[in-house]
Amino acid sequence: MDEPTFIIGPIEKIGKEKRHILVDDVEDVKDSQTKAQEEFKDALTRIKELYAVDGGDLEIFYDKLKDSYEDCDARAAQIEKRINTVEQVASDLFAEWEGEIKQINDARLKTSSRKSLSDAKIRYKQLELAMNKSTQGMYPVLAKLKDYTLYLKHNLNAKAVGSLGGEVVSIEREVTALIGDMNLSIREAD
Repeated sequence: MDEPTFIIGPIEKIGKEKRHILVDDVEDVKDSQTKAQEEFKDALTRIKELYAVDGGDLEIFYDKLKDSYEDCDARAAQIEKRINTVEQVASDLFAEWEGEIKQINDARLKTSSRKSLSDAKIRYKQLELAMNKSTQGMYPVLAKLKDYTLYLKHNLNAKAVGSLGGEVVSIEREVTALIGDMNLSIREAD
């Protein structure tokens, strides 16, 4: 998986302004959320496949489900790191912008720049809220996937499979809600 870029100073020295870095970082979050949607859907599909598995194939199924869970967990961590990067770059950008406004002598231009900064902060806050909502929605789903995976690991038998039937519906609802939150965040990023 791609790692977020935390080094801002040297990038600016080669001609990349904070606003461009911010746009790139938001795009990275959006891409990660899109990938996470697919990984969560894949994990849900693995759980649904469990009911078509013969007893002897449970170990193979468990390994696939475990891999799906680990992919989702790693993607969630990546998204959180990327959101932290976006938040830091935005904070740096707004601080720089505020400092530069103080350097403007023309009152009309200063007022216009303050208005633009205020509007940008409002739009950014909407994006930030959407990104954080979708991120927080991942953790309850991850917890259920982890529980499900561990339970299956410890109880690889037909009785264990039968007792998990109700959980599939619960996990499916949560994955569907999570995907909806991620879609909202992706639309905000666009």
